[in-house]
Amino acid sequence: MTPKEVLAMCRENDVKAVDLRFMDFPGLWQHFTIPVSKLDEDVFEDGLGFDGSSIRGWQAINESDMLVVPQPDTAFLDPFTALPTLVMICNIQDPITREDYSRDPRNVARKAVNYLKSTGIGDTCFIGPEAEFFIFDDVRFDQRANEGYYHLDSIEGEWNRGRVEGPNLGYKLRYKEGYFPVPPSDQLMDIRNEMMQTMIDCGIDVEAQHHEVATGGQCEIDMKFNELVKMGDAVLMYKYIIKNVAKKYNKSVTFMPKPLYGDNGSGMHTHISIWKGGQPLFAGSGYAGLSDTAMYAIGGILKHAPAILGFSNPTTNSYKRLVPGYEAPVNLAYSQRNRSAACRIPMYSPSPKAKRVEFRCPDPSCNPYLAFSAILMAAIDGIQNKTHPGEPLDKDIYDLPPEELAKVPKAPGSLEESLGALAEDHEFLLRGEVFTKDVIDTWVSYKMEKEVDAMRLRPHPYEFCLYYDI
Repeated sequence: MTPKEVLAMCRENDVKAVDLRFMDFPGLWQHFTIPVSKLDEDVFEDGLGFDGSSIRGWQAINESDMLVVPQPDTAFLDPFTALPTLVMICNIQDPITREDYSRDPRNVARKAVNYLKSTGIGDTCFIGPEAEFFIFDDVRFDQRANEGYYHLDSIEGEWNRGRVEGPNLGYKLRYKEGYFPVPPSDQLMDIRNEMMQTMIDCGIDVEAQHHEVATGGQCEIDMKFNELVKMGDAVLMYKYIIKNVAKKYNKSVTFMPKPLYGDNGSGMHTHISIWKGGQPLFAGSGYAGLSDTAMYAIGGILKHAPAILGFSNPTTNSYKRLVPGYEAPVNLAYSQRNRSAACRIPMYSPSPKAKRVEFRCPDPSCNPYLAFSAILMAAIDGIQNKTHPGEPLDKDIYDLPPEELAKVPKAPGSLEESLGALAEDHEFLLRGEVFTKDVIDTWVSYKMEKEVDAMRLRPHPYEFCLYYDI
């Protein structure tokens, strides 16, 4: 879509407001709105100014002026606003140099794709994320000097089997039995259908929607794979649509990886493939139908996985999901069907075009632009250095004897550990100036101060269960 076409779209739909959106450093969409009369073709070239010092992880107060530059090909009509509103995703630029801002996550993603092209390895990276989420009916939490708690509730939760609901109809999902039951046990069918249709209306190609494993409202809506930057945009639209449809039903959505104790967490298994000249590069005659290029890509992802997790699993809560011995893929190995391996090769289709690698560690709390870029850069590094991933892990990980299990590398067990790995292993991210040293250093220091240390300083409610009577 061109600027002229965007302006025509505004006229045809009687648009009154234009919402300009961009992503802050940690990973939340930000926005401001202008009257449609203030949008002309010059805005697409010149951009509009805003205060970058108020955005998390961005500019200092003495260099706060920045520009948002709307991208016409991202335009869609907001399905939730009372006033007819057109939304566009923006790139961020320095107003003096007009250079793209190094800490703009979308800029990092664009540079990652350009770097792939510059290597000659391929010209397109396709990404297919499977983001899971919970829909809750009531959410309360607080943290003060003298108290800290959270309370979550869902009409589906097994814990509500005995609640007086006037009447309680008894259709509560048992722990770990939420995968695929039909209504009335699945009580979120209509909401997910509306989420799915709203995504389609906004231009997202949706493949399926379903209930997920956990009790208490865990769901998934699958989008068809797309090019890396476009998929980063789509993940943000996905979250926006899901949260706002849920709000219409007086419900709340969270993409926290592990909101419930004792049941499955929410992951974002991420499928990746590299193509060149319209041809898939991961299909071949090797293990699981993979090419040498794909094997080397797996080698790079596994080699750099601890550092990747600093971006793909970027919250302290992420590591409540990544615990050895439970459902999460913490084993840094690969397999054609084994879901306990960090890298899995899906075997649903024999088509070469369907051949891809699924990296199962990421979760939906991540900044998608940064996470997808880090995965791609690791794959490129593996291909360039012909990093072989070793032998596949096709055995049931839970049946392995302890001495054999001990030889399988594990994902980091905490955000602090992942950030430490990222601080030590990031040269592969700096190539082509995709990630700059400033981005890495700022990310690590921000996460350590705002999240790791913030959690360390506060007593945990369960510590009172363990230690109060000492």
